[in-house]
Amino acid sequence: MTYAETLDFLFTQLPMYQRQGAPAMKKDLTNIRVLLNWLGNPHEKLKCIHVAGTNGKGTTCHLIAAALQGHGHRVGMYTSPHYKDFRERIKINAEFISEAEVIDFTERLAEAKLDISPSFFEITVAMAFDYFARQQPDYCVIEVGLGGRLDSTNVITPLLSVITNIGLDHTQFLGETLPEIAFEKGGIIKPGIPVIIGETQSATQPVFLDLARSGRSQIIFADKAYAIESIGMRGGDNLNYFSLRLPNQEAGLIIGTDLGGPHLSKNLLTAYVALLMLADQQFTLSGKALQLAWKQVAKETYYLGRWQVLRERKPFCIADSAHNAEGLIPVIQRLEAYQQPLHIVLGVVNDKDLSKALPLFPKDATYYFVKADIPRGLPAEELQKTAAEHGLKGQAYPSVMEGFERAKADARAWETTDGIVFVGGSIFTVAEVI
Repeated sequence: MTYAETLDFLFTQLPMYQRQGAPAMKKDLTNIRVLLNWLGNPHEKLKCIHVAGTNGKGTTCHLIAAALQGHGHRVGMYTSPHYKDFRERIKINAEFISEAEVIDFTERLAEAKLDISPSFFEITVAMAFDYFARQQPDYCVIEVGLGGRLDSTNVITPLLSVITNIGLDHTQFLGETLPEIAFEKGGIIKPGIPVIIGETQSATQPVFLDLARSGRSQIIFADKAYAIESIGMRGGDNLNYFSLRLPNQEAGLIIGTDLGGPHLSKNLLTAYVALLMLADQQFTLSGKALQLAWKQVAKETYYLGRWQVLRERKPFCIADSAHNAEGLIPVIQRLEAYQQPLHIVLGVVNDKDLSKALPLFPKDATYYFVKADIPRGLPAEELQKTAAEHGLKGQAYPSVMEGFERAKADARAWETTDGIVFVGGSIFTVAEVI
């Protein structure tokens, strides 16, 4: 089996949520347990940090991984979905799993003839745990795929659980209310294992407290334990600076990071408190090492798709894969703060509730409606029609790249100032331009 044949099998022969949606979902952990038992339960050999949440879990994973690497540790990281290369999902210190390893695992699986029909996600989770167990990194940062309680990653007993926040996303699977969704994501809280909650929310706090109490797990709400203040950019190094401190302190640890985005302060705070908790168990946290590590998170952990600058000028182009209301609100606020003409390339998947997302977008922007090259993509003409009902005007384009190129050309055409081009709406739309 060649690598191309292997990818064809993984992408086309297996149920895949990113492409098919609900039909690819499994409602229990039976398949992943069978897979892992066949592999000798590799997940039991790993020291994991488990991260869930509606928004920010990817950034938080990368911040934690970068910090651990900055302290001299080898760090495995499993995240999903990927943008450009399947192997992005499984890496150690930003080095992808090799093509040969992917082929070998898939061939072994095909020969095993297990009496199950696993999904794409179940197989990739098993592949990650198998790879990490053989490579023996010091720590593994594991991102939940969807929800938590029934997610295939939820077979581990981690050193620490982290839940960034709760929002109304994937309600068809996780529940219609914030407490219902919190219960599903809170399913990663394990008896006796400490948990960090990134954001204190009145609707979800009682759910997490009950889950932690029932399992006798220590629980810390990051935004209650520490404070963070944005300092902005300084010194010409193109880093965003923040001060992290105890609530009663006047001065704190100054952190600069190459990451951007409107959610950054919340994600930094969550990752920092998680690292403090982990340091109590595992290692000594060095402020200097942390400062150095967080200066180059994107490079050291291979992080894509979140407030990613595609072009610095003429025109300035930015991409962000936020795709729900909670994620989009601060992204759009930051875009509008530039006070320049906005050209928005927008593509979404067909199972999103657009009635909550589209009203958030500015009506004075020019829109370029596109469909990402996946079966779940909403046709550009349908998106254009629905967007018009919310006062958003623009043209539909046959592909993401055609829409992007037209947006760049239009943004350059302004006589007084260049416009800003934003690409977003889904991970799959962003993946085609980065």
